[in-house]
Amino acid sequence: MTTTQHPLGDGPMQLGAHIGQQNMTASEMRDLWKRLDAGGVDWISIWDHLYEAPPQGGTVPHFEALSTLGTLVADTRNARISCLVFYVGYRNAGLLAKAATTLDHFSGGRFTLGLGSGWHETEAAAFGYDFPSLGERFDMLEESFELIRSLLTQERTSYDGRWVRAEDASCLPAPVQERLPIWLGGIGERRTIPMAARLADGWNAAYITPERFAHLSALLDSHATAAGRDPAEIERTINVMFHLVTDPAEVEPERERGRAPWGDLADRFDEGALVGTPEMAVERILEYRSAGAQGLNVALRAPILHDALDAYLEEVIPTVQRETA
Repeated sequence: MTTTQHPLGDGPMQLGAHIGQQNMTASEMRDLWKRLDAGGVDWISIWDHLYEAPPQGGTVPHFEALSTLGTLVADTRNARISCLVFYVGYRNAGLLAKAATTLDHFSGGRFTLGLGSGWHETEAAAFGYDFPSLGERFDMLEESFELIRSLLTQERTSYDGRWVRAEDASCLPAPVQERLPIWLGGIGERRTIPMAARLADGWNAAYITPERFAHLSALLDSHATAAGRDPAEIERTINVMFHLVTDPAEVEPERERGRAPWGDLADRFDEGALVGTPEMAVERILEYRSAGAQGLNVALRAPILHDALDAYLEEVIPTVQRETA
């Protein structure tokens, strides 16, 4: 399958980290992302949950996303910063727009806003949030995207939707970036991909194979063309589980450790994982590159295997950058 080349695809593949802000102390997390930033990652993202993932009934210490991002942008200097992705049901869309431009200023223009339809019904119920049907959550996502885009680009915005509203609202200061990127996350063919094709600056998929990524990327191209957009305008990245090891004898034990928390979903997350030695990781990342991914983020979960992380920063990233330059 041939894939369109996109702006980030013209240079070396971007490699980053997606941090699940759970089961770590604040100081441990800050040390982690400072290490990543100094180690040359292109992206550092976090997720938007109130409970742990996979769900364990709120038994694992976990930090909220927006307040975490405030510290993340202050602690780093180089990497692009994002939340992949904010569930739009947890915050007023206008508040998210204000947070995005604030984070863009404090990061010096390094912030990317990711939006999604959410999935963690257990945490929503625990904290008293309504959790509408999937179709309604997508409707909410589309309205929120439109309103946030307007607030970040127009002097004044009025919007009267079913889910979100604004009345002659301004969002000052404007972002540092001329166009603060807004991305959509998800792998749904019926709503996510067509919406990303029409509206988004970028699309992030999570925990799928290179073959599945290539299929969805081609579908994104098709929908973008049908919507009158150049598919090359839409950047594309993949998140993968991180199960790198430095000892070949540990490959299969680490694979099993990665599968254990997911129960019936283990096969799905195993398919979208970076498992093996640094050499195996490079090969797998290049498969995603061939499938159309311009960037890849490894999903880091505590406890961190520090020798594996060193190998990612010191061996995998430089090798992939050379191979894709």
